[in-house]
Amino acid sequence: MKKAIVGITLIFTSIISIAFTQKDKVPTVVKDAFSKKFPTVKRVNWQKEEVNEWEAEFKRKKKEYSANFLDDGTWQETEYEVDENEIPEHIISSVKASFSGYKIEEAEVSETVHGINYEFEIEKGKSEMAITIDSNGKIIHKESEDDERD
Repeated sequence: MKKAIVGITLIFTSIISIAFTQKDKVPTVVKDAFSKKFPTVKRVNWQKEEVNEWEAEFKRKKKEYSANFLDDGTWQETEYEVDENEIPEHIISSVKASFSGYKIEEAEVSETVHGINYEFEIEKGKSEMAITIDSNGKIIHKESEDDERD
């Protein structure tokens, strides 16, 4: 009887494991869309980002990238970090004019079908903010981050 219970448990565990593996398997259409958009990239780490969205993490030109695709292969966004000296001057000027005294801690480029945005983590003392600026230098999002640590 114990052998039967152990056997059934093993079979059930295997079925569940296979079901989860199959469920989280990157659809071929998504892999194909990625290969078409980034034909020179060979190593990719895939993660399920949302219910119907996949995120590919990879290196390109010695930088860390992430690209998101829907289950049907539709590209959504590509993000990658940049150094401050790689950001157009009018974008930097917009940050400095709107957030005087803040220091840029991190900067990313976000490319979507709607265009390019610049995402920043900025800091002034204990005050931190996340901001997004469009390619024209207009602030399109800002969010204050609570820096208090207990």
